[in-house]
Amino acid sequence: MSPASTGASTILGAASPVSVADTRMTPGGPGYRRMSFALFLAGVATFALLYSTQALLPLISGDFGVAASEASWTVAAATGGLALFVLPMSALSERYGRRTVMTGSLAVAVTVGLLVPFAPSLTALVVLRAIQGAALAGLPASATAYLAEEVTPKALVTAIGLFVAGNSVGGMSGRVITGWVAQEWGWRVAVAVIGVIAVACAVAFRALLPAPKHFAPGSLRPRALAGTVRDHLSNPLLRRLYAIGALFMTVFGGVYTVIGYRLAEAPFGLPQGVIGSIFLVYLVGTVSASTAGRLVGRLGRRGALYTAGGTTAAGLLLSLAGSLPMVLLGLVLITAGFFAGHAVASSAVSKTAARGRAQASALYQSAYYVGSSAGSTVGAVAFHSGGWAGTVGVGLLAVLGVVTITVLGTRAARVAARRSPVPAH
Repeated sequence: MSPASTGASTILGAASPVSVADTRMTPGGPGYRRMSFALFLAGVATFALLYSTQALLPLISGDFGVAASEASWTVAAATGGLALFVLPMSALSERYGRRTVMTGSLAVAVTVGLLVPFAPSLTALVVLRAIQGAALAGLPASATAYLAEEVTPKALVTAIGLFVAGNSVGGMSGRVITGWVAQEWGWRVAVAVIGVIAVACAVAFRALLPAPKHFAPGSLRPRALAGTVRDHLSNPLLRRLYAIGALFMTVFGGVYTVIGYRLAEAPFGLPQGVIGSIFLVYLVGTVSASTAGRLVGRLGRRGALYTAGGTTAAGLLLSLAGSLPMVLLGLVLITAGFFAGHAVASSAVSKTAARGRAQASALYQSAYYVGSSAGSTVGAVAFHSGGWAGTVGVGLLAVLGVVTITVLGTRAARVAARRSPVPAH
């Protein structure tokens, strides 16, 4: 399969010596299961903490006497903090190591997570959530860079898919657990429980993750970092992948920030515990993310993105129905499409970057979480103004953006192929 169809860089392929590739971890090989489980737990902790207040927004609104658009800042602040700090944290990982930065990030994030339940006001809660998001910034880019260095290229999409699957399990379990706990004891106890679970995940992660064998320390010089970032942003494929990640997350952030309000209102009127259980559909994301590698193998990168975008759009339209089963089916399709698209785009970034993989992944994560913050805020405002149809409208515009960017990428690849000289026979 050509680099154009997979998103892999020909430079990366040429620069990877066989001897190095042969010593990297492969499925079934030494350390692979420990590594996969460790990063899976890191993904669980990251998403459980990052979105710990999302399913609780109606309760937070009631406790502090604020509207949905104001309560949504407890989500947007966390994702915004991550978006702002992911690039600096990736630079630290280039100098001090992926495992060191991931461990430190989780340690700070879980500590803040234990303080969140005691926030005396909405402002204090938003500030703590922003700090927590900034701490978690050390996880996503460092994890994908770790995998790109320690796992064979052929297994990279699958390995990143498993990490993304951990994200989906963390997001699901965090919301389900908080929903039922909050129904009985309130939102503060609910986020405290998530904090304790995240502590356990962080300890297990550090104990299980194998020490890196292929990490080479880089420079912390601002000029070198700026040059690496400039190179990545000048790459048209990377720019498209960053935009795709942001747009997919705009859909997802908007839908799951607002869905609790919709299901609590007429005609559904569901209790908090049942609303939290709706997030069990994240299991679909676990499957779609972990099988993204096979989807790319069958359809190519762009074909997989078209499929993910179409699935997400179909789910948005189904969710407009007034029937709870149809709404649930819509959420299933939205979740499956989002996680598949995210796994495909993020793995393509790691394959495309010939150097500075942590920065390349950090830029993707920054765009991705900017999309989350935008989706949370704009989705809530659209819901306040036009109900669920307003939120769906925002999501459909974002999906249209994904499809448009992918079409432009397809055309660019065809033009590049026509300009390439035909090898002599």
